[in-house]
Amino acid sequence: METSDYTVTLLVDKTPEQVFNAINNVPIWWTGDLEGSSQKLGDEFTVHFGEIHVSTQKLIEIIPNKKVVWLVTESNLNFIKDRQEWNNTKVCFEISKQDDKTRLKFTHIGLVPQIECFKDCSMGWDYFIKGSLFKLLTEGKGTPGDMK
Repeated sequence: METSDYTVTLLVDKTPEQVFNAINNVPIWWTGDLEGSSQKLGDEFTVHFGEIHVSTQKLIEIIPNKKVVWLVTESNLNFIKDRQEWNNTKVCFEISKQDDKTRLKFTHIGLVPQIECFKDCSMGWDYFIKGSLFKLLTEGKGTPGDMK
């Protein structure tokens, strides 16, 4: 069965360890307005993008240099009718070797075309994954969205 979850794949000239470490350093690629910790299994962190988006993620799976999974435990997306649309969705980062490069597959499980925020949230992830995280991995500096 084909998935319709939002998915992006990056290929970079970094080691799996470097990609893993970058993912877990959320403030340097997603937002510096973060409360909590995003480093180890069981950690919880809340990100703030002004009043537009506030969400809390819990690290529910970590396989060093291979996989990171966050469970969205609370969300408040004030630009859509169901502000809790992200609740119980999962954000998954899968890391693998591909020839002499590292492949990062990012999937927001539950962010599907049938939900209201799919278009806007997909554009947001495009910015943060294809843009900020990719720049961090290729140029050494991300462009987090510190909207205060």
